Amino acid sequence: MNNRDRDIVVAALKHAAPYIRMFKRKTFVVKAGGELFLSPANTRALLEQIAILHQVGVCVILVHGAGPQTTRLATERGQVPRTVEGRRITDEQTLEVMAEVNADICTQVLKTCSSIELPAIAMGASNPGPVEACKRPPVEIGGEGLIDFGFVGDIETLDTDMIRAEIDRGNVPIISALSADVGGTLLNINADTVAAALASALAAEKLILATGAPGILEDLADPGSLISYLDLAGLNKLQENGSLADGMLPKAKAIETAINGGVPRVHIISYSQPDSLLLEVFTNEGTGTLVVKSIEALTDAEQATGTA
Repeated sequence: MNNRDRDIVVAALKHAAPYIRMFKRKTFVVKAGGELFLSPANTRALLEQIAILHQVGVCVILVHGAGPQTTRLATERGQVPRTVEGRRITDEQTLEVMAEVNADICTQVLKTCSSIELPAIAMGASNPGPVEACKRPPVEIGGEGLIDFGFVGDIETLDTDMIRAEIDRGNVPIISALSADVGGTLLNINADTVAAALASALAAEKLILATGAPGILEDLADPGSLISYLDLAGLNKLQENGSLADGMLPKAKAIETAINGGVPRVHIISYSQPDSLLLEVFTNEGTGTLVVKSIEALTDAEQATGTA
């Protein structure tokens, strides 16, 4: 290593040190959409970043989705996937597909964690898991009428002691969006919903949503219209004017739930941008969109650079 490379390494460590002190022993909930796990390279890249956070003392919980894989496998089997306001209608056949897909993703994640020496444990519905749900009753949705979502669950209880016990053992909990009711019936819950509920219940410092998008866009048709930061009022305004659609709708609800549940900061980042998780945590500039309860909660440095 030459002198220039040494200087770069030392400067990076000095820059990261205040953040490491700030976040050591704090809890981050990271939710990764299922599309990330279509790529082994993207899977490994995210888990390597989580491993670094784990090694510097951050308590990380990973919640994973399985949407694209479920849609693809269901279609291959002749099923016709249907969603309403970004949420999947889950009949018995779809639920079987989801269970299969979630098991495959979990195996992939644990195998990758093992290869990078990141201690991790799967905490799914069959373990039993930390999330207990009840079947959602049919609901009236404007423009759609009365919708029966099928085997979709609403969260009833969260066993945070179970999760904390695994963290205390030095493990990174890996949690899917499949849950079960008191009778053991599997239920599908939106992964963003699970992540937000866990972040609130665990008094997390951050909820981080890793998506295929660069963050929240002011104009859906313009990738350059990334919003660096906004508050809940700004998020609601975007929803009202149609800037949030499809899969971003449950994310907006999850963001609101997390922040109103006491999570100070929610970040939306792109998993396809190299080291986006580390950049979001260890730099003021960040990479995606930061959402807070009120703009007044941001420091001058955060407002000057755009995110934190």
